[in-house]
Amino acid sequence: MTRSTPIAELRIVFAGTPEFACPALQTLIHAAPPVAVLTQPDRPAGRGRHVIASPVKQHATAAAIPVYQPNSLKRPEALDMLQQLAPDLIITAAYGLLLPPAVLQLPRLGCWNLHASLLPRWRGASPIQQAVLAGDAETGVTLMQMDRGLDTGPMLLARAIPIGRTETAGELHDRLALLAAEILTDALDRLGRGNLPAAIPQDSTAATHAPLIAKHDGQIDWHQDADQIARQIRAFNPWPVACGEIEHQSIRIFRAEAEPEARHERAPGTLITAAGSPDRIRIACGRGVLRLDQLQAPGRKRVSAAEWLNAHPGWRG
Repeated sequence: MTRSTPIAELRIVFAGTPEFACPALQTLIHAAPPVAVLTQPDRPAGRGRHVIASPVKQHATAAAIPVYQPNSLKRPEALDMLQQLAPDLIITAAYGLLLPPAVLQLPRLGCWNLHASLLPRWRGASPIQQAVLAGDAETGVTLMQMDRGLDTGPMLLARAIPIGRTETAGELHDRLALLAAEILTDALDRLGRGNLPAAIPQDSTAATHAPLIAKHDGQIDWHQDADQIARQIRAFNPWPVACGEIEHQSIRIFRAEAEPEARHERAPGTLITAAGSPDRIRIACGRGVLRLDQLQAPGRKRVSAAEWLNAHPGWRG
């Protein structure tokens, strides 16, 4: 249990970068406007590689909150800046930079982090994608008290949600972002009333790691089971998007459904036109068959299976 703390009187610094952090920042703005926001430096993005501000910076600027964008928090000038802000609490959500010990020790109430998994499962940079890829039935958001490790700190609050059978990582991301905001609202309310529970240490023996995703992770190996490939497609939508070789061309696949019990005698990666279902795109896998529902050829727009077959009648067999 904690002492009651008037939330409106707290000096809070928020640190975040991508869209995931914006609902939590908005919650904080309504409850106790932060004295400053930290976010990563502006970087090139998109096909034109134009330099753009992070979603968090755009959100903070619109709310007239001072924004700081250090390349590192380990440099003396970054620590000096934070010391001048004199935060009582630092709250992070997908910030992308580790907080060094000197920063962790600075706020009297410590540093909180909103992490998109049920810790200690999926510590690291890609918890949402890894939960989908692994076929987890549920995931959630954990609010933890930060320590020197990567997502290793003791847990304050956690809330779980089920993962939909056909849900993509992008769809799950949006639900978890809203859940993170709800948990932060709850935590600030509990802190204000003095009944925030004591942090519970994580069971490190149950920890799993979610490494940073690379573009090549989306490459499909048709020798895998159809179920696993379907999860890969969901996990890497919207980025990097799963990609597989079909009929001698590289195809990006956004939506697909596994038929794990379907039997065939084809080589993995072979296009199958099933008897009685000529309007379906089906690919032989190491076990089972994968039905493609939404796909894209290089340089072309994303289309449904029906639209693809209308443009590629040879795929009907």
